[in-house]
Amino acid sequence: MKKPNKARFCTLVSAPLLGLAMLLLCSFVPVSSTVTTSNFKFRNTTPHKLENPSKVAAFSFRNSMEIYDSLHLEELGLSKMVYRLAVKGMEKLSHAGKLKGNVISIVDFSQPSTNKRLYVIDLDNYELLYNTWVAHGMRSGKTMANVFSNKPSSNKSSLGFYITGEAYQGTNGYSLKLQGVEKGINDFAYRRAIVIHGADYVSEQFISNQGYIGRSKGCPAVPIEICQPMIDQIKDGTCLFIYHPTSTYRSRSPLLR
Repeated sequence: MKKPNKARFCTLVSAPLLGLAMLLLCSFVPVSSTVTTSNFKFRNTTPHKLENPSKVAAFSFRNSMEIYDSLHLEELGLSKMVYRLAVKGMEKLSHAGKLKGNVISIVDFSQPSTNKRLYVIDLDNYELLYNTWVAHGMRSGKTMANVFSNKPSSNKSSLGFYITGEAYQGTNGYSLKLQGVEKGINDFAYRRAIVIHGADYVSEQFISNQGYIGRSKGCPAVPIEICQPMIDQIKDGTCLFIYHPTSTYRSRSPLLR
């Protein structure tokens, strides 16, 4: 019988050995802890524990435009772009475990103060809870807000994303603490005592008399008559987004990238 060629013999032996080696190697490949969601990546092990993870997980950026259309928000003055930016940042905060529910408050400072430019939206129930007037800082502008600051005593509004804190009785009555979560943009909000509170200068009557609503020291003040019920619905861990189309903010915000 003819002896097998030496090269062919090596091939016959090495092929199954190579396959076995590949099988063993694949069985020890570590699994990545990074999970991809709709628009970004986050870690499975977040530093903050979700208070109500099932409720937060129920919301998805993918169906957010259905909510926008069903509530006719465009007809109420809220553009699709502003809404998308708000939900994008909120989704990142939700997946980081920093929010307790799917209610979002959007302040659109691209609109004049005579417009009802505050929108409080329940994303779980497809419901617009409030659409009302909201003040900007006295040194941010008159009818339009154009200048913003994170500095104490600036009397200017600060843009960006906030998380609502606890409600309390203060010098302006029933008020809501705010935590600015964007460093260098609004993270001095607590030090500046930037809160949501009611004010008599945020009213239709004031607009009739002055041509614009009154201005605050930087707080997003709202009409007195809705202040308490609105605060009770958005307190303790919901998202607030204050927007203006300034390129400085959009280029610096990590939540909008």
